[in-house]
Amino acid sequence: MHRGDYSVTQAKDHFVSNKEEGERPEVVGFLGVGLDNKDGHQRLTQSEHFLLIGGSAETHEHMQDTATHFDEALKKRGKALNEASVEEVLDLLRESLES
Repeated sequence: MHRGDYSVTQAKDHFVSNKEEGERPEVVGFLGVGLDNKDGHQRLTQSEHFLLIGGSAETHEHMQDTATHFDEALKKRGKALNEASVEEVLDLLRESLES
């Protein structure tokens, strides 16, 4: 996959934890899955906010770059993942995908 093939939806039910009614939804992490692996190599990367599985070398590297850019952008804002709103997290993820 290439950068242009990635997208993030704004649906408020995606990527959020289940909370009691009245509590603010929060993003608890991301799962990245690459499906274009043809070389048989198993790729797995785990970071503080991401678990990345599979993909070709190029796809997996792009997922790693996205995770790194996201983590750096969140750190620049001086926030932990659970302190950021769902909308803010999705904006950071979109920006990271475009970096």
